[in-house]
Amino acid sequence: MKPPTMVVMCGGTSAEREVSLRSGRAVAAAAAGHWPTRLCVLETAALPPELDPAVHVVVSTLHGTFGEDGGMQRLLEGAGFAFAGCDAQASALTMDKAATKERIAALGVPVAPGVAFDAAAAPTAAELSLRLGREIVLKPNNEGSSVGLQICLDPAALAAALRQLGPGRWLAEPRIRGTELTVGVLNGRAMGVVEIAPRSGTYDYASKYTRGATEYFAPARIAPDLADALQHFSETAFAACGCRDFARIDFMLSTDGEPACLEINTLPGMTETSLLPKSASCIGLDFSALVHAMVEPAVARFHSALSPLAHG
Repeated sequence: MKPPTMVVMCGGTSAEREVSLRSGRAVAAAAAGHWPTRLCVLETAALPPELDPAVHVVVSTLHGTFGEDGGMQRLLEGAGFAFAGCDAQASALTMDKAATKERIAALGVPVAPGVAFDAAAAPTAAELSLRLGREIVLKPNNEGSSVGLQICLDPAALAAALRQLGPGRWLAEPRIRGTELTVGVLNGRAMGVVEIAPRSGTYDYASKYTRGATEYFAPARIAPDLADALQHFSETAFAACGCRDFARIDFMLSTDGEPACLEINTLPGMTETSLLPKSASCIGLDFSALVHAMVEPAVARFHSALSPLAHG
């Protein structure tokens, strides 16, 4: 059977465009070792008209709005494309941090408490402090890569931050002091736990994308039973939200040793130094092997859709 051509989409229109471009180039280079591959840089929130679902399998490294929230996935599904990663329904759910936490908490996954609200009807600093404590993290409810993340150390700082919020949905959570951890999930199975140690103490946008700003430990420096628990929580969250193929689940571990799931990333960064590849390295997968494993299910869906049996 003739192999499909991999179309690696990147770029897009979100605040995470530059990260997406880096991910796209890295994934395309790795995919080219396994299949015919082309890089497709998007400038608009639309499906490129030259793509053909009978020829192409789409691998998206679009991050943020449209790329990760189900927008592109709905277009791909409507046009009949096989594509790697979560479908439109799971993508839309997991992009909503508050809805995701509600779904997974019902299945016993520990989550950070929070208050979701619209910027146009934001609660007061006093109300949030009463519910969540003195130190509060503010972040957009529907963005990634720590875009817009603000840490407010007292009610005065929180009040100032609330006055300057951009439009849209926001999420307030208590600041959890401790260790940031993340777990990659590949085809429903958790990979290694990665520990994130930003030198600034905060894993914000600059810490993520400035060389040398953060130290990583893969596997994390935690007890085996805690690693097992985090892997179990990750697999539970992945299944609960209807994810497929791959995702990355982020946690905070408090200084008291209590984990809290923060969010699910369905299209995580995919440069060779990103967190999902670090998680994969814990189980012996290099970057090329990881990309192959991430895309293989989409190739199977492509062949299934084109088989005579699929058309009766």
